Amino acid sequence: MSDSMRVGFDAVPLANDRMTGIGWCEAGQTEALGKLYPCDKYSYNLFRCPTEALTKSSICRLENLSHSNIEVKYSEFLGRAYRILTLVLPIPYNRFFEGDNDIEHFFNYIVPPLTRGKAVVTVHDMIYKRFPETVRFRTKLNLFIGLKRSMRRASIIVTDSEFSAREIAEFYPKFKDKIRVVPCGVDMEHFKPCKDTNLINEVKSKYGINGDYFLYVGTLEPRKNIPVMIDAYSDFISEWKAKFNNSDYPKLVITGQKGWMFDSIFEKAQSKNIDKDIIFTEYVSNEDMNPLFSGARAFVYPSIYEGFGMPPLEAMACGVPVVVSDAGSIPEVVGDCAIKCKPEDVKAFTNAFMSLATDDDLCSRMSQAGLERAKKFSWEESARQLHKVYEEVLSQG
Repeated sequence: MSDSMRVGFDAVPLANDRMTGIGWCEAGQTEALGKLYPCDKYSYNLFRCPTEALTKSSICRLENLSHSNIEVKYSEFLGRAYRILTLVLPIPYNRFFEGDNDIEHFFNYIVPPLTRGKAVVTVHDMIYKRFPETVRFRTKLNLFIGLKRSMRRASIIVTDSEFSAREIAEFYPKFKDKIRVVPCGVDMEHFKPCKDTNLINEVKSKYGINGDYFLYVGTLEPRKNIPVMIDAYSDFISEWKAKFNNSDYPKLVITGQKGWMFDSIFEKAQSKNIDKDIIFTEYVSNEDMNPLFSGARAFVYPSIYEGFGMPPLEAMACGVPVVVSDAGSIPEVVGDCAIKCKPEDVKAFTNAFMSLATDDDLCSRMSQAGLERAKKFSWEESARQLHKVYEEVLSQG
């Protein structure tokens, strides 16, 4: 094997102005790879027709991620059309991007036919198999048609957690020996305790937040289990008023873009008659996330299924006490540094709300424990493990 390698990255997850966890995973790993391995050559490959589909900010993001050994390569073809056509036609991927890569890495489940280099694919979870009712139809169809072929085409399948590795092996035992675990990381330079109270107050004011608040961050969609969180928060308000006879309880801030089947979330808040106590901010820019995390009384993440779960890790890195569901890979990420509840256990979440709203010593202990836990996850370590995967691929000949 040569001392250096050439790797192409499918940049579609990076091109959305409202990036989700898959995009942030790719951004963290690839940027760290470029810095840690300067002798290697990397490229972000992206379809950009029609050009208006790419905003200036998404192009700027790619340019900022690129540096001396990472370039951006564009193909003047309609990417969505290509992805749809390759579900039924073996249109070669290598016709659209010049170069002689050793490896092509696809971060979003699907490997197209006939890549220039050996293929690596990241399969983040098996929610479309485990909880199909929580996945939108077109995503299920895409994975039903394309995922098995993708894993067959890939030399190695990367996933984010030991939990997801077991899930993939259960549903696709034929590919068990191909699976490698590469945990995600957290940017400790960005996600850290914010000591600037003026900045925290500015961000709170920007989103209409006054006083203490509990925070949720994530897409508004069924698997995030937000109605259970709202039920628990409603019960918390009732218990607070009965105990303290005032309305000085923390508000609930729900941050995230609308995914699908989100109407029930707003209906739940209205049916409980607490919609005035819940602040929906929609999508929050990455620049505002650090002070928004840091200003929270606690972070709550009730999801029923995650392949990794980056928001709880980001909250811990900011020194915020964390409440999570004891489901999926989340316990693997938070360890013993969070309050864990069964996803359906409204009472457990209610008790967690009350404990963290009233017990300053508990909050302080959890804050310190979370900070130490977050230090175990870095994009640099994630990139080192991913680079070992690439070396293994090339050693296969």
